[in-house]
Amino acid sequence: MNTNSFQKFITLVFLLIVTVTLFSQKVSIRVIDNSRNPLPGATVSISHINDSAIIYSTTNIDGVAFFENLKNTTYLLKVSYIGFTPLEKAITIKSNERNFTFKLEENAYALDEVTIAAQKPLIRQEGDKMIIDPESLAHAASNTLEVLESTPGLYVDQDNGIFLNSATPAKVYINGREQKLSSQDISMILQSLPPGSVEKIEVLRTPSTKYDAASSGGIINVVLKKGVKIGRFGSLKAGLNQGKYGNRNIGFSLNDSGDKFTTYINGNYSFNDRQDVLNTYRFIATDTLLSQNSSTRQKSHNAYIGYGINYDISEKLTFSYDGRINYSLPNNLTKNTNYIESAELIRISQNENDIENLSNAFNLQQDFGFNYKLDTSDSDIDTKISYNFNRNIKTQDYSYLFTIPTNYQITGDGSNNQNRHFVIIQTDLTKYFNNRISFETGLKTSYQQYSSNSDYFVNYLEYRINDSLRTNHFNYLENINAAYIQASKTFFKDLILKVGARAEHTYMNGTQQIPTDTSFLINRVDLFPYVYLSRSVFKLKDIELRAYAIYRKTINRPDYNMLNPSINFVDQFMYEAGNPSLKPQFTDNIEFNVSFNDFPVFAVGQNYTNDIFSEVIYTDPNNSDIIVRTYDNLGKSKETYFRGMVGIPPGGAYFFAIGTQYNLNEYDGYYQGEPLQYTRGSWRFFTFHMLRLFGNTKLTMSGFMMTKGQMGFLELETFGSLNFGLRQSFLDDRLQIAVNARDVLKTMLVNFSINQGSIYTYGDRYTDNQRFGFKITYKFGLAKKDKKDNPFNFEEMQ
Repeated sequence: MNTNSFQKFITLVFLLIVTVTLFSQKVSIRVIDNSRNPLPGATVSISHINDSAIIYSTTNIDGVAFFENLKNTTYLLKVSYIGFTPLEKAITIKSNERNFTFKLEENAYALDEVTIAAQKPLIRQEGDKMIIDPESLAHAASNTLEVLESTPGLYVDQDNGIFLNSATPAKVYINGREQKLSSQDISMILQSLPPGSVEKIEVLRTPSTKYDAASSGGIINVVLKKGVKIGRFGSLKAGLNQGKYGNRNIGFSLNDSGDKFTTYINGNYSFNDRQDVLNTYRFIATDTLLSQNSSTRQKSHNAYIGYGINYDISEKLTFSYDGRINYSLPNNLTKNTNYIESAELIRISQNENDIENLSNAFNLQQDFGFNYKLDTSDSDIDTKISYNFNRNIKTQDYSYLFTIPTNYQITGDGSNNQNRHFVIIQTDLTKYFNNRISFETGLKTSYQQYSSNSDYFVNYLEYRINDSLRTNHFNYLENINAAYIQASKTFFKDLILKVGARAEHTYMNGTQQIPTDTSFLINRVDLFPYVYLSRSVFKLKDIELRAYAIYRKTINRPDYNMLNPSINFVDQFMYEAGNPSLKPQFTDNIEFNVSFNDFPVFAVGQNYTNDIFSEVIYTDPNNSDIIVRTYDNLGKSKETYFRGMVGIPPGGAYFFAIGTQYNLNEYDGYYQGEPLQYTRGSWRFFTFHMLRLFGNTKLTMSGFMMTKGQMGFLELETFGSLNFGLRQSFLDDRLQIAVNARDVLKTMLVNFSINQGSIYTYGDRYTDNQRFGFKITYKFGLAKKDKKDNPFNFEEMQ
């Protein structure tokens, strides 16, 4: 579809939209007995599955209860009637499903209200996104990054990059806000967030035009818990785990709510300590082998505090403010032994390196939100204003001690100061019309200012000499302005069509004056179309099989670390540097998927990418013994994938989800100036299980395995992880004690190799993943001053 025909199609859809009038749909709940007779006077309550705000109604003479102003999402339904066993069930309201019928079982002894424990579904499909409930995963995790590691279908690599169905890392959002941070900075934030602070995880593999086009690898939106209207309550948490070294954490949360407002504050302190062991072997000549054995101890003190307020100014207008502060003190000490041997095993050279990096990282996030409801059909105007400040100060001391063939030492030191300011202003309009039509449009602008100043020195005799190769000053400005428009229409009974387009103006200006001028400027406008189709292919009573087809064009812009030409010396045989001439890559994605009762079961798709960029390893042009780890545009690629998942939904004593994904990557381009034709396929298997042993005792198991994996052009051998958790509740669920074990079989040892161009390297890496620990959580309620008796439902507070 060319641009002109696509624009005509969009215009036609919008003309249809503006000719119809607004309407409001009710949700009806019909309650009957075994003989299908109506039960008038039954009590029916509905609450959003992610909070505890409850709406009550009573069935009329026909046994029907009505609810208004309900969104198209998942709710928890409770029905009770004297003489019948109460019913509790999760229901999903859709634009074409707003009438429900439920049958109560007669019970002559059920004159008192009976509580039936209902569990949220672990995974459910809502339109073009998958919703994951992290509650079951959080009990066996010590931070939010570990929650993502245990999430079925997500893969977190050893450098904390997060992947969905693509070779491109997913973008991480927090509370719907884009995080313009490097993967290292984001991982520090996720490691400081307590696992119990996550309300839900939204996975968008093919996001609509409402989301940024820079999402080739998909979007993972971590939605944090805020104040919920269930009174005044709080919790205290503490835990530790032990690998080769130990981690520990302690945290708290407090919530207070009234009729029009909720406030909350939560905090967490953690100390992380682990070892990263890396062994690499590289042929620097046909008969000469370089062996490198590196051990890095990574220690970090992390503090986090989150706070906010939600205020209902009126029935239509709501104001929210959320703030987060992260402060980390990472300390990495690397000991590295390097030696070169001939084919006759004669040691030609040997040296030992000591490198210590001390960092001081600070991150401040301030979010403001205004939501105005236009009518009773959930139409609204949502405005968000965000500011983020990130500062990272790193100092380094290094020592290279050479023992063969001669004995001498090189020492030096340096510092790198990075500062980043990031502002987002965004407003979205959602309008619902009759004839099952919806219309969405919005504007967004973001501004980023980043600076990196590196100053390094070499000690020679009694002098401290400036290291001109590593000293670097780099400034970067980025301004992205976007507008989108999309509309959806339900045809016939349940065929949903959604089309849209997003236009983004990109301005990127990088300036480096020291050591040389490598400035660059990007100023362009791009259009990103989107098409979404969905319909029910089979439905019988409570069983529904729904199919989806989605197309979207996306862009992946290099971040400031990829563009920053500052040199980071790993050792005297390898250094890292960004590439200021790196171009953005564009991807066309097509996916077909199927869900069973809102549970995703199968998907197949393809990604077509131009100007693909990847992490590469090149030989230094001035010294063939030295390699450079950098980024480069390699040409084009086609990625074909499919994934499948099956499981038993929550509700009984046991439920599970198990799935697999296959990726086939085909590259066509150039690597180090030579033609590149490269194909590799990989499998990933993942699973999650929960078993209620007895009473309030739950056993969980999660794990994954990857075969013939790929990271850039590194080829990975089979590896994986198996994790267990055991939780016991006491004192009416106020006290919870959980023990957990991660990577119990110690199978996260990753063997890798690369054979591209003039580079042939192989090795292995292990990052101290095997850990055993426990966690204690105590939840408490605080009585309001104007209420002596204020009961709390602690099961819903989890």
